[in-house]
Amino acid sequence: MSLADEITAWINEYATSNGISTLVVGVSGGIDSAVTSTLAARTGLATIALNMPIHQEIGQFGLAKMHISWLEENFDNVEGRHVDLTKTFDTFSEQMGGQNLSSLVLANSRARLRMVTLYAIAGSANGIVVGTGNKVEDFGVGFFTKYGDGGVDIAPIADLKKTEVYSIGKELGIEEDIQKAPPTDGLWDDGRTDEDQMGATYEELEWAMEEKENPQSDQWTERQKSVMEIFLSLHGANSHKMKPIPVYYRRRDSQREEDSG
Repeated sequence: MSLADEITAWINEYATSNGISTLVVGVSGGIDSAVTSTLAARTGLATIALNMPIHQEIGQFGLAKMHISWLEENFDNVEGRHVDLTKTFDTFSEQMGGQNLSSLVLANSRARLRMVTLYAIAGSANGIVVGTGNKVEDFGVGFFTKYGDGGVDIAPIADLKKTEVYSIGKELGIEEDIQKAPPTDGLWDDGRTDEDQMGATYEELEWAMEEKENPQSDQWTERQKSVMEIFLSLHGANSHKMKPIPVYYRRRDSQREEDSG
């Protein structure tokens, strides 16, 4: 059984054992969402592939639309939907105009609007939201929006490195244009890529993540030193997103008595 088959079976088992009949996936036009939506479709369960543009760069929008059409052509259980959130986002931005919001906060708000949309549809179809984050994003550098694209019910590819996602994408026959497209979170009007934002490629960050966990050499190139600095900086800054929410637990009465005694 291939890795793709294993993940497909895992999704199916989780959904059926929890009485879930529908899988809902946001499709961005990138390799992660293309692979995830295809794995979901392969389960045979009803799958809703959702395109949610917000001032989307035309190339990204076109790739998402193309992949959803491909899914519908190849899987009878897939329904493609289009929900343009541009006006919703513009209204939100206008109403928050006096709050001095940064451009990053507004960018993250796009991801959160998409999360709300995904859950509205999933909740109306006895469904769950299927996450599209990979291992480096979810557990390495925290390159996701808390309660945005990080707000999901299951995470089928969160233990896969980006290079593994590409490998599965090739195996599944994902459109070549998507396989070649520069990774981007689609949250910026200027179409900036993930590499533009992070300062390193996924392959470089994978190396840093693995090197941090299992050091292989102390003879790094200058570029490797820079990449490790980037990785550690992002990991530290975003660690709160990658850990469970802190909870205050009340002390037992006996503990209080010991402290007061």
